[in-house]
Parts: sequence; structure tokens; C-alpha cells
Amino acid sequence: MLKTLWATVRHGKIELLEATELPEGGRVLVTLLPDGETEFWLQASQTSLDTVWNNAEDDVYAQILQT
Repeated sequence: MLKTLWATVRHGKIELLEATELPEGGRVLVTLLPDGETEFWLQASQTSLDTVWNNAEDDVYAQILQT
């Protein structure tokens, strides 16, 4: 399962912004976000999530759960 974690770089080391358990020897993919582009990528991600989660076709599932 993929998990996205926010971190900063300090003195050449990656420091996670929140505590989490990581498997020893686990592989990670690090993507550097230039300061000016962070907000752009957050907005781009939100647009994609909104498309997936906020749609009328899924309203039928909410109706089923209410019955």
C-alpha cells in the first residue's frame, strides 16, 4: 500500500513532519517540491481527488447506507 508522508530536509537529512512507523529496509521514493510549486501540486492533487470522490454516480451508495 502506498502512503504519502510530508517531510523537510535539514542538514542533508529527511525529517518526517509526523511520527509514523516505517518498516526497516523499506523502499521509499522521495520527490523534491520546490517552494514555489508546493501549493500548485497540492491544488492539482485536490482537483484529482475531487473528481474521484465528489461525483453524482456515487450518491447511490450513500442512499444504500442510509436504509
